[in-house]
Amino acid sequence: MNTSDTHNQRIAKMIFASVYPMYLAKVEKKGRTKEELHQVIEWLTGFGNKKLQELIKEKVTFETFFQRASLNPNAYLITGVICGYRVEEIENPLTQQARYLDKLVDELAKGRKMEKILRVA
Repeated sequence: MNTSDTHNQRIAKMIFASVYPMYLAKVEKKGRTKEELHQVIEWLTGFGNKKLQELIKEKVTFETFFQRASLNPNAYLITGVICGYRVEEIENPLTQQARYLDKLVDELAKGRKMEKILRVA
């Protein structure tokens, strides 16, 4: 799926620390925990709690966030629609990675089992 350059740039320049509280509120409102959110983020990016807090404090953009990440080799297994886009069809790598994270947070909030979210075989 083709996204506009403007859309891709907007995602690249967004500050992760400004979106993180929304992720947390979304999952907690649905009865999930901060620890579960961090588990999902760590699975996708390789960032443990300490590194995640450093990145939040540093106010990194999504571009920097994903440049520093070690994307999980099974991230390609994340499929479906998020924000009106089918994640597996997004052509811009950074936009796709941001949507992977959105999709995982969404699945967590919807009550999916952690084994399913983390794509455990």
